[in-house]
Amino acid sequence: MLVSVQALRALAAWIVVFHHFMQVFFGFQADNWVEYLLSTRGQVGVDIFFVISGFVITVSTRGKRLSMPQFLLQRCARIVPAYWLYTAITALVIVFTSDVMPEYGFSVIGLIKSLLFIPAENPAGYGYYPILPVGWTLNFEMLFYLVFAASLLLARPWRLWGLVIAIVAINTLFARQPFISSFYSDPIIFEFLLGVGIGVYYARHGLPTGRVWPLLLIGLSVATLLSFDDPAGTLRFFAWGLPSALLVIACIALEPHIGDNRVFKRMGDWSYSTYLLHVIVLWCGNYLLTQRLGLGPYLTLAICLPLIALLSWISFELVEKRLSRRIKRWLPPPRATTASA
Repeated sequence: MLVSVQALRALAAWIVVFHHFMQVFFGFQADNWVEYLLSTRGQVGVDIFFVISGFVITVSTRGKRLSMPQFLLQRCARIVPAYWLYTAITALVIVFTSDVMPEYGFSVIGLIKSLLFIPAENPAGYGYYPILPVGWTLNFEMLFYLVFAASLLLARPWRLWGLVIAIVAINTLFARQPFISSFYSDPIIFEFLLGVGIGVYYARHGLPTGRVWPLLLIGLSVATLLSFDDPAGTLRFFAWGLPSALLVIACIALEPHIGDNRVFKRMGDWSYSTYLLHVIVLWCGNYLLTQRLGLGPYLTLAICLPLIALLSWISFELVEKRLSRRIKRWLPPPRATTASA
């Protein structure tokens, strides 16, 4: 994957880390403009994730003859082990030391639905969040994977149209029916299509590289993102989704100038684990270091940040890479094809 996209993926993950720092330690109550931006704009990392996901899936599957089961099994092998692990850890913390995560709730049904990526009201009663609350984004991811996999059943020229029509239909029609959760009526799901569109264009035509215009585009995108205070619904798609797509385009255009930066690449590799485990570390840090030992929130944060990075690396190496590779060995490899996408 492009190092520039990996760098943006890592940035998105760490933005979310700081956003949840404000939640865990301050309840999103800000005393200065930096804290205010982190509280009200930090969740934009999710929008960037969704655009990147659409782009990566589109580009990584180009030139491969994948069946629907092959694609789904490969994505599950990549996504499920780490998510199940950190969901289980969260569940154990809630059950045996509930003071560590006082805002989280647990139920057996909630745990089962979380593990199966079924949207459901969190047992604590604060919305459609799984036992590991950051997993709400994975419910969208898994739906996107399912629809993308179904599009592989169509003739190649019709796959993009089938994908678009299916997601639009789910969001505007089926999500309002009792057999599919209203969770999917959120327009944020269309951000995957922005990434798909970028991926299709990039795969077919490439993107012009440069330095000045991508930096100007980044400046414009960031200014737009910062102009909106926690937008919701359709407004979020236009206020944060489209600028996130422009950020992805700009980073791709900067690829020749970034080079083979190992730090960016590795942090991008670890970003999924960073996203999953950071809330566990922050809550534990708050309980052990701030509440028990009396350390200030920012000193606790300074201790938690390198620990999150270290655990992300270990998680990537042992869970994401090693375990996923073992699982993928049992799966039939995709066949290459020369047909145009």
